[in-house]
Amino acid sequence: MNAQPKTTPRSLLFVCLGNICRSPLAEGIFLHLADARGVRDRFEADSCGTGAWHVGERPDARAAAVARQNGVKLVSIARQLDPRRDFERFDLLLPMDRTNRDDLLDAGAPESRVRLMRSFDPTLAGAGERELDVPDPYYGGPDGFQHVFDMLVRSCTGLLDRMARERV
Repeated sequence: MNAQPKTTPRSLLFVCLGNICRSPLAEGIFLHLADARGVRDRFEADSCGTGAWHVGERPDARAAAVARQNGVKLVSIARQLDPRRDFERFDLLLPMDRTNRDDLLDAGAPESRVRLMRSFDPTLAGAGERELDVPDPYYGGPDGFQHVFDMLVRSCTGLLDRMARERV
């Protein structure tokens, strides 16, 4: 019997502003979906914020609630982007919106590894860049968190599908 060679896990970094709403949701959803497909061992995932306001905090209670209601566990603790380490460590940098993307690029991220999170949403094929932003639900109510959760499920599903096609 031929054993398949063990591949190095692909490393993904989900990025938003404060790392308590969108990026921990994306990280949790991605890991949940990868577990469900039996491919969790193929990935290393983390999340961070471009700002330091919430470093050391758990995800926003509303993000945790919507995740829990949908069977997803959030395990991240907020941290700020570390350009020196993160740009070396992660294969793919996934900002939640154009501002986060621009912040990554301004910090020296290799452009070839930066992709807007919603660019993987199959329902947005051909959409303009403006439509690819994941809105920040922080100043809104619970409905905004569910809306963002649904966007991220589609995007994470598309991301996993893309990586499966690339045999990652």
